[in-house]
Amino acid sequence: MKALSPLDCALLNQVQKGFPLEERPFAVIAQHLGMSENAVLERLQQLDAEGVISRFGAVFEPNTVGASTLAALAVPPEHIRETAELVNAVPGVNHNYLREHEFNLWFVITGRNREELTGSLADIERKTGYPMLDLPMEQAYHIDLGFPL
Repeated sequence: MKALSPLDCALLNQVQKGFPLEERPFAVIAQHLGMSENAVLERLQQLDAEGVISRFGAVFEPNTVGASTLAALAVPPEHIRETAELVNAVPGVNHNYLREHEFNLWFVITGRNREELTGSLADIERKTGYPMLDLPMEQAYHIDLGFPL
């Protein structure tokens, strides 16, 4: 991936923190950056298409809107890539990552409620054939995931 321009960095910083709760939020961002609303939307779409943006949406306190959990699979190393692709294709999976552990493929998944979430986890376990850990949150900790560019 090529380096981000200063304008791209400024744009991504604007959408990460303090997103305007306005009728036309992208117009507010555009005005702040000296761009047109259309240019902001087009650039965000391009950054998404290039894989620079992995997710765009609101972040809510866990389990206040729907249900979520951290889960992990024990996947043989030679099957990590195809298993990760299968997991990523499941609606509600936010991201996954590799860890050095018997349970090596970790992911966060959400659902409308705990029943839907449990069903999605069972489907993943059935489709992959690998053992799964379901690790629902017991205590919340705030981790700021906005990174200034």
